Amino acid sequence: MAEQFNYSLANASALFKIKYEKLSENVYNSANVLLGRCKKSYNFTGKQLSIAIPQSFAGGVGSGSLPKANAANYADAQITAKKMYAVVEIDRETIKAAMSDEGAFVRATKEVVKKGVEAFMRNLSRALFADGSGKLGTCSGSPSVVSGNTVVTISDFKEANFEEADLVDVGSSSSKQIEILEVDPDAGTVTLKGDVSSDATNGIILYMQGSNSSDPEGLDGVIKKSDSRTESYGITHARRWDSKIKDAGAAAISSDLLNEMMLKVEKSCGKSPNLIVCSYKQYEKILNLLEDQKRYEVKTRAGLKSKSGADISFSGVEFMSSSGPVGIFPERFVEDDRIYFLNDNHIHIYHR
Repeated sequence: MAEQFNYSLANASALFKIKYEKLSENVYNSANVLLGRCKKSYNFTGKQLSIAIPQSFAGGVGSGSLPKANAANYADAQITAKKMYAVVEIDRETIKAAMSDEGAFVRATKEVVKKGVEAFMRNLSRALFADGSGKLGTCSGSPSVVSGNTVVTISDFKEANFEEADLVDVGSSSSKQIEILEVDPDAGTVTLKGDVSSDATNGIILYMQGSNSSDPEGLDGVIKKSDSRTESYGITHARRWDSKIKDAGAAAISSDLLNEMMLKVEKSCGKSPNLIVCSYKQYEKILNLLEDQKRYEVKTRAGLKSKSGADISFSGVEFMSSSGPVGIFPERFVEDDRIYFLNDNHIHIYHR
């Protein structure tokens, strides 16, 4: 009596190797033109930084006889430090097991640190265009529980604010961090891990973990304060310390509106915006408006060099203003209905 044995992949699987290709590249947007172009310094020491801001011209002028002199007005802008963190965790066994290419197809320490830096830069970009409150979005209506997890509708949904695997605070007094499992940009919903439907009720705000009123103040905060005529950095808003705002309502984007804002800033400050940053929604409209304009490159302030030796730069569409061409760039952290007219020569990030 004879027996037949089949030698196949199924019964000899332990003898075969697994072929691993290189790690896939990120396919999500983490670029921030403004963050790359604005000035930065790292000499902030002590608990507070004070910057003298001129509020008027100086001296006395007149005709016919010698005029009386007068001193200029100055105000002190007070900058206090805000702490921003990115934390990664890796255990010793994983470090040892992935110390060589033979043991793993990525080095554990290098990959974990890299992802932590990417997460920090993304959160810094969020804060740069936010209002300092740490707010991600506001819960709307009644949440639903699906497969043991909570699906929440966000009334002021901004896709860039929500990322899978982020930990968030549900409400200003939350004592536990809840993980985001899924983001649905079409429906404007986020799925939170577990049943937290009793917490994520209508009107409750979701914050980046531990960030309630702890973010550095970004552009949205400064401009909103200007609109309500209060103060920024300890200086009351007035003619010489103010942002220029145009509420265009439902008006379509046009060259007239762009020119109006460019000239309004130049008339008030004597300096024209050299950078226009807008949402992708407005950028699409601007592309249609300026479809015959050429594309051009704007170098970063740092003048970084790539491996090939070429300057790293950002590409965008130029708008021909009264002061010459101005770059227009999309930014995912900008609200859908907003366009910023900025001069990055006068935007400074101080690091302590």
